[in-house]
Amino acid sequence: EMIYRHMAVIDGEMVHFEILDTAGQEDSLQIEEKIKWGDGFAVVYSVTDRCSFDEVMRLCFLINHIHSSPKRSSGSEQPPVVIVGNKKDLQFDRMVSTEDGENLSKALKLPFYEIS
Repeated sequence: EMIYRHMAVIDGEMVHFEILDTAGQEDSLQIEEKIKWGDGFAVVYSVTDRCSFDEVMRLCFLINHIHSSPKRSSGSEQPPVVIVGNKKDLQFDRMVSTEDGENLSKALKLPFYEIS
């Protein structure tokens, strides 16, 4: 697990990012605490690892559930979520097709990208 910090100017305003890389943590309680901490999510899986892809739907539903909880004081607005397939350059090791990622993103109504 790592926290990366980044600053960028967006629409003329300085924005500070703290990006938490959970590195595939298995502990549900820890993941739930991290989801409560986040304001936006990039749910990343490896196209060379079917198990990581299979976790995407669970994580997206968990994000939705936690952020729609009446206990949250920030209102009912859902945080931005994007699905990202990583390692697209490793075509020979691919276990998850681009079509699989696109279909999941359509089913969840979330943006989808493949990157290297």
